[in-house]
Amino acid sequence: MGEAKRKRNAMEGIKKPIEGFRKFVTRRPAIEEVVRETTYGGIVYRRDKATESVEILLMKDAKNRWTTPKGHVEEGEEPKQTAEREIREETGLQEMHVQQWLGKVNFRYRRNHTLVLMTMHIYLVEGKGNTNRLHPEDWLSDIQWLPATEAVDAIAYEDIGKLMLAGMKKVRERKG
Repeated sequence: MGEAKRKRNAMEGIKKPIEGFRKFVTRRPAIEEVVRETTYGGIVYRRDKATESVEILLMKDAKNRWTTPKGHVEEGEEPKQTAEREIREETGLQEMHVQQWLGKVNFRYRRNHTLVLMTMHIYLVEGKGNTNRLHPEDWLSDIQWLPATEAVDAIAYEDIGKLMLAGMKKVRERKG
């Protein structure tokens, strides 16, 4: 048997790569619009009075991922006001001091037929008063104060984790 015939016979037994996966692949509907949205939120922290250790408030979102509180601007609100309102609404934390802007995170996601280009602005926020009295919104699956090092490891979004580290540096600088 010639070399060409041997190769052809070998190739007949091999399916094209996509053929075996067609039953697993579903096409998503085409994107019909692109929208830009902006949210404001915060890296919320508290300092344990006894140990001076820093804890960060994280919550699990609808997809069961640890994240920070944030939300959209209401008409007439300033960015810091939006961050404070959203933190209050999502976590139930009533007393806080919105400190400085840490930065922004840009990402995109799909919502049905829409591509959403999101810009999320994050502030450093100190939890005040009774920080153990939390009342998370119903759509959250969990909410916890975590030691800062654990929170950085737990956060599902790398860019928020970077801002968290920057925020913790600011907290250390204030202490010293």
